[in-house]
Amino acid sequence: MIEVKDLTKHYGSNVAIKGLNFKIEAGDTVGLLGPNGAGKSTAMRIITGFMAPTSGAVFIDGKDIFEKSLQIKKKIGYLPENPPLYTDMRVKDYLLYLCDLKDVSKKDSDRSVADVLEKLNIADVKHRLIHNLSKGYKQRVAIAGALISDPEILILDEPTIGLDPNQIRDIRTLIKSTKKNHQTLILSTHILPEVQETCDKIIIINKGNIVLTGKLDDLSGMMSGGRGIRIKTNRASDELKDKLTKTPGVTNFRKISDTEFSLDIAQDDALQEKLAKEVVGAGVGLLEFSSSKVSLEDIFREHTKKEG
Repeated sequence: MIEVKDLTKHYGSNVAIKGLNFKIEAGDTVGLLGPNGAGKSTAMRIITGFMAPTSGAVFIDGKDIFEKSLQIKKKIGYLPENPPLYTDMRVKDYLLYLCDLKDVSKKDSDRSVADVLEKLNIADVKHRLIHNLSKGYKQRVAIAGALISDPEILILDEPTIGLDPNQIRDIRTLIKSTKKNHQTLILSTHILPEVQETCDKIIIINKGNIVLTGKLDDLSGMMSGGRGIRIKTNRASDELKDKLTKTPGVTNFRKISDTEFSLDIAQDDALQEKLAKEVVGAGVGLLEFSSSKVSLEDIFREHTKKEG
């Protein structure tokens, strides 16, 4: 289990993350989401022990990551957004070197390297210098490095950068396989369908704060069958807004302006008709009543446009 407690990181006067608190159970597959500069990569670097926080703590299986750093790092496979590959090494030699860093035995090293070469489909370049590889091959070598020694915890920051559609599909399949191996995964990506396809839970960070956390199953009703209703009127009416907010089936109310707002509701044509009648009956001059399906992108945009 990963437990993050009151995690804060300052870069001079800039606060990258502010008092983050969350838990990730063993075997969870978690999507860590947020806009550029939200603090995702900073959080991942601290969780993996590659950067110290300004305050707060990270516990993995009950052990402080910075008090038991070497012991815990052996359990973690980490792919940073900009992988620090040793480009003057050959692919196989580089992967064997990573095994040595993790104190993997010679016998297990050979097996582990052969395994990741096959999984990432890079056996054909194992004797080539890394700096001579294409960007896509370099990214796959970096992912192979994170997978070395079958770590209990995988932390992948933008793993599909630089990959073509076929390679992206292969990496998604690989990520899904972590569930079968009961590995814990934290995945950061801007490709939201990738999260929906591979993750069980999401954590959304904006301006250094957690703005949403939960299971995708809990959001699936909203995403698969829910609707977003946008209403615009000619005149403001607090009474109408109060009435609509309290209507059974309305799950969220967002004020855009005094005369414009949106609602989240279940997929229910009768409820949409009822809401439209309420607005017309209020005599406020209905200008717009539109409906659209709610997606993970809608949820992401809604929570990341707010101030942190």
